[in-house]
Formats: sequence, C-alpha cells, structure tokens
Amino acid sequence: MESSGSVGRRPVTDAESRHAGRRWWDGDADAYQAEHGTFLGDADFVWCPEGLREADAGLLGDLSGKRILELGCGAASCARWLRGRGAHPVALDLSAGMLRHAAAASARCGVPVPLVQADAMALPFPDGAFDIVCTAFGAIPFVADSAAVMREVARVLIPGGLWVFSVTHPIRWIFLDDPGEAGLTAVHPYFDRRPYVEQDVSGVPTYVEQHRTLGDRIRELVAAGFVLRDLVEPEWPEGHEQIWGQWSPLRGRLFPGTAIFVADRP
Repeated sequence: MESSGSVGRRPVTDAESRHAGRRWWDGDADAYQAEHGTFLGDADFVWCPEGLREADAGLLGDLSGKRILELGCGAASCARWLRGRGAHPVALDLSAGMLRHAAAASARCGVPVPLVQADAMALPFPDGAFDIVCTAFGAIPFVADSAAVMREVARVLIPGGLWVFSVTHPIRWIFLDDPGEAGLTAVHPYFDRRPYVEQDVSGVPTYVEQHRTLGDRIRELVAAGFVLRDLVEPEWPEGHEQIWGQWSPLRGRLFPGTAIFVADRP
C-alpha cells in the first residue's frame, strides 16, 4: 500500500514554506470556508477561535478614515467589517483561492474592498502607506522568516502606526493538536523551533506552520522598531462550545490558545 506522506518537525526554506502555503490555502479554501465561514461572518472581525471580536476588544482604536492593511486576509471578512466602520482597508493574501472567496463575499454582502495577491515578506506598497496593519492568524504562522514580515510591516506603517496580530499561543506547541484529553499532555519541547511540516511521498512540504516562543516574537517586534503595548490572551468564554481544530472548551478553560500582540511604531 502506497504511503500518503508523513508529518513531523524539520527545517524548511523560505521557498518551501511559501510554495506549501500558497498550494495548501488554494486547495483548502473551499473546505475552510465551508467549515468556518459562518463563525467568521461575511463582514465581521473575529480575532481568534475563542470568539473575541474587535467590536468588543477595541484593539485597533479609532478606525474612521484610517488606512488599514489586513495581512493574510483569507476571505477578508475583517476588511469588510473595517470598511463598515469608516476605515479604508486593503486586503492582502498569498492565496488566489482565498481571495476568490473574498471577492464572492464582497459581492454577496455589497461591501467591496481592494484585494491584493502578494507575499507578506515583500509588500507591494510604498513606505508609510498605512495607519494600521492587522491580521487574525494570517501570514505570520506560515512564513519561514517572520522577522522579515515585521520589518515589512514597519516599513509600510506611518510613524505612530499600529500593528496588531493574533497567532496560536506558543504554549500550545508543547501539546498535541487534539481538542480532547489527549491534548492535555505535554509532548513537545517548547524551545524546539522547527516547524510542523506535512509532506508528500516525495518529501515535498504540503503544509508548513512555524513556531516561535513568546520571547522570539517580542524580539522580532523590537528588532523591527516596534514598541509592544499589550499582549492579549483571550479567555475561553462561558457558553462557547464550538470546537475549531485543536481549540475546544476543555483545553481553552485550562490554558490559552491565542496570543494577540499589540504594538506600534514610534
């Protein structure tokens, strides 16, 4: 019987990570939206599987008239929500499949936003083009050199500009991706920074997700010239019973699943 590939932790190059990310999200876009589209909404800003919304958190501050880049936008529900609050958003993603869903959702709800297909490590915008850059689980976990993304974000922000991004909480990397009791036992070293890699029978990565410690993320921000203003660890809310991958009420009530970094460029 032919093997379908393998899963493990190993180094990957920038090119391997980029190719895997684009291929994966192009192929998974339909299934992802079918599974999560209702939770995310057509025009809503949900930071994380815990269900924290920007409407409640207010992490981006005043939005009226602000030029905002949604990085790794997926179907761009956040960008459409931002436009509804008087902002001028641009939605960027590497995946044509996800941008296809973004265009369809914009037509469906009548809230168009500019869509750009590009690599987060080489943003196609001039210096100081935006007041705010944000992403809810986009781009950062899927690039080999997230420090380079931090530098690019700093470049396209105005002085005083805001950079807010959510990622899987680094502590989650010590556990199996299991929403049940098996996901409560620590099995991986926190300091093993090798990415999680799924690969085909030829050894070509088909899905890559990167791990950085909390300290790593802070050092990346500082090196890019940012000042960290807050680190939000959303708590699992009462009454929220929806499982999203490895996020579940069981795990969420014991340890954090999401980290949201709030930083600005002085």
